[in-house]
Amino acid sequence: MSFASLGLMPALLGNLQRLNYQQPTAVQQKAIAPILAGKDVLAAAQTGTGKTAAFTLPVLQLLLTQGGKVTSNGVRTLVLVPTRELAEQVHESIRSYLDELPLRTAVAYGGVSINPQMMQLRRGVDVLVATPGRLLDLYQQNAVRFHQMQILVLDEADRMLDLGFAEELNALFSVMPNKRQTLLFSATFSGPIRTLAGNLLRDPIRIDVTPKHSAAETVKQYLLVVDKHNKTELLLHLLSSRKWGQVLVFVRTRKGAESLHKKLMAAQVTADAIHGDKTQPARLRALQDFKKGRIQVLVATDVAARGLDIEQLPHVVNFDLPTVAQDYVHRIGRTGRAGLSGEAISLVSADEIEKLIAIEELMGINLQRFDEPDFYAEHRLPETILGVGSIKKPKKLKKNKVAAVAGQIHLGDILSAESQPRVVAVRPAPRLAVPGRHKPKPSNAKPR
Repeated sequence: MSFASLGLMPALLGNLQRLNYQQPTAVQQKAIAPILAGKDVLAAAQTGTGKTAAFTLPVLQLLLTQGGKVTSNGVRTLVLVPTRELAEQVHESIRSYLDELPLRTAVAYGGVSINPQMMQLRRGVDVLVATPGRLLDLYQQNAVRFHQMQILVLDEADRMLDLGFAEELNALFSVMPNKRQTLLFSATFSGPIRTLAGNLLRDPIRIDVTPKHSAAETVKQYLLVVDKHNKTELLLHLLSSRKWGQVLVFVRTRKGAESLHKKLMAAQVTADAIHGDKTQPARLRALQDFKKGRIQVLVATDVAARGLDIEQLPHVVNFDLPTVAQDYVHRIGRTGRAGLSGEAISLVSADEIEKLIAIEELMGINLQRFDEPDFYAEHRLPETILGVGSIKKPKKLKKNKVAAVAGQIHLGDILSAESQPRVVAVRPAPRLAVPGRHKPKPSNAKPR
């Protein structure tokens, strides 16, 4: 199937050819035609499968072929996103698809001055990409009006609810016209999101192009078992021994991001950090430096788990497992994009066992686990069994028993081509059941 067969206009097809878009992805094949037909759409697809183009291309065509000129402070299409980084990413994509076509676009988010955004909106815009909080501020200051709005797009709506935007969203929905086309796109849809969709969408076309809560097949996932206090040293070892190029490293907290950034810099690794306490200019600068190859490692909290589209990013490392299991899917979706291969490596210590259980239960798989030579964990991570409701506490091995290990695993089958095959001794860990409906009892994790 070609983009031309989906009914896109020649001007957009020419821009796609210039961008070297060859064939539409599965979500694009299923979503573009219904959107062009004016249908509401609820679409779930993995990250990195072209969701932005799936809604942007048909929306731009509708704006180019339907409706009149936008008036002062008006907006014809509104794209709501959860984070500043995703807002910039989506807006950049829209501009690339438009090229010289005669539509005005703008982006609005917090963390920067509101005045330039208000000035842009005075002329009216055909497409506005915005975060909910800043958009509500603009509306309350009469800087944006919705009377001409034809299309509403919610991208990553589940994350907007996770970040506490429910009140802002309800306030915005109440002042938008009822007669509109509404599109919801995300990699994951929780129960609350499907409830929200039921209230917003009219007889929607439902699209599920991949299994729920799954990663792209191009992403190789595995974990390395390590004691918590050895994680930084292990990361530095991996960067050096496997000769990694650029790496996106996810941590759980803002404080952890700053701490790891400083340790990497002290070890002569070019790095920067991005998190919620950073100013927006600093966050954008760090992203640009990473995209342009000026730094090797970008340390990030889950503010960067969605929407970042970095070409040919080979490695994502979960330095800490995420608190919310769904964020694991979005984190590892930063690699293996657009059909390219990638690796997602999690450094997991015994006190993260409950987070690992949640991730494996969500995805319906057991992650392969290995030990790195010279970093054999004293606090062992129990094995997990999907769908069983009992838990055994992990055992702590004595140092003098570490050498008495059984079994060998060859890592050459799962590591990237640039990694050297190696044989690693592994001691069988006690089996731990992943609960179905039962809440697990606490493991021997230390209080946080």
